[in-house]
Amino acid sequence: MAEKIFKVTAESGIHARPATMLVQAASKFDSDINLEYNGKTVNLKSIMGVMSLGIPQGAEIKIVAEGSDAAEAIASLTETLTKEGLAQ
Repeated sequence: MAEKIFKVTAESGIHARPATMLVQAASKFDSDINLEYNGKTVNLKSIMGVMSLGIPQGAEIKIVAEGSDAAEAIASLTETLTKEGLAQ
């Protein structure tokens, strides 16, 4: 299992476009990948789940991956979040 906590820096938070990018990045991996925010956990491979969280700027989120490629998944998602200026 691998996990990492991020602080959302994007002005508009995690809305439709960044949520789609995250779901696409997560879907490349076999591991189960979840996104935790405000006491709720959703499957990061589900666009509807991610959108349902309504994550604003300044929010603290946690991504948890469990499976054979968990470390690679966290590394890839970290790169996506930082490269796109969504979180750090």
